[in-house]
Amino acid sequence: MSRATHAAELKRARTLALGSSKTARILAGGVLVLLAVTWLVPFVWAVVTAFKTELQAQRLPLEWIPADGFTLEQFRTVLSRGDVLLWMGNTFIIASIVTVVGVTVCALAGYAFSRTSFRGRNWLFAGTIALIMIPTQILIVPLFKQMVLLNAVDTFAGVILPQLVAPTMVFIFKKFFDAIPQEIEDAARVDGASQWRIFSAIVIPISRPIVSAVAIFVFIGAWNNFMWPFIVTNDPDLMTLPVGLATVKDAYGVIYAQTMAAALVASLPLIIVFMLFQRQIIKAVATTGLGGQ
Repeated sequence: MSRATHAAELKRARTLALGSSKTARILAGGVLVLLAVTWLVPFVWAVVTAFKTELQAQRLPLEWIPADGFTLEQFRTVLSRGDVLLWMGNTFIIASIVTVVGVTVCALAGYAFSRTSFRGRNWLFAGTIALIMIPTQILIVPLFKQMVLLNAVDTFAGVILPQLVAPTMVFIFKKFFDAIPQEIEDAARVDGASQWRIFSAIVIPISRPIVSAVAIFVFIGAWNNFMWPFIVTNDPDLMTLPVGLATVKDAYGVIYAQTMAAALVASLPLIIVFMLFQRQIIKAVATTGLGGQ
């Protein structure tokens, strides 16, 4: 094969590769746009419905922009209801406690698996990994029976306790701590630092990015949690916001416009959290795979 023929073949192959790469990018972009539209349409519809009257929300055919204009009536109604503000306060208290205590417990457990040796450690860690693969729904009945035995049904403790330990978070902490050089801790131990001092003054500051990421996702998960609070609470004064919103009805059934307005109010704290910690959240999703939690 002559040099000219070889060069022509290389040029042809390069052109085909660039063409296929461009086609792949276009297809990938089209799929992403389709997914974005699929997600955005229900969200935009919820926002639009929140600014309608109940009559406008149930009018057929459905209207994106009602002929008689939008209204803030639903938001005034929601914010004037004491129970909605109470549910929001309950949710904030529960989510905050779950975040602070849960992250602490999971970090300590991950550090124990990473740095300490004890009989049965590998088996216990294998059990922790196995729990990640068990659907939460399977554990509902055993957890509820435990709360009954502890007399914790219809209490904040009953809502909080089962959320304090997340096997996925323990695993992530353990793997992150494994990557910290052992020499750093050995040097601190030579200087007389205790195990707790090493953990609190050296390991945690080094692990600040992963601690922040886990804390953000634990808070969001606790704020949005519906199933467990729904099962373990019956008292309206103890309900969380997701559970309380499911009870927003009148004599004719669900009040769609008011429910959407309440849902937007409930989403506001999470939107603020995302805006404040957007960079950390994106980094956490990219580095830890926590986005599916």
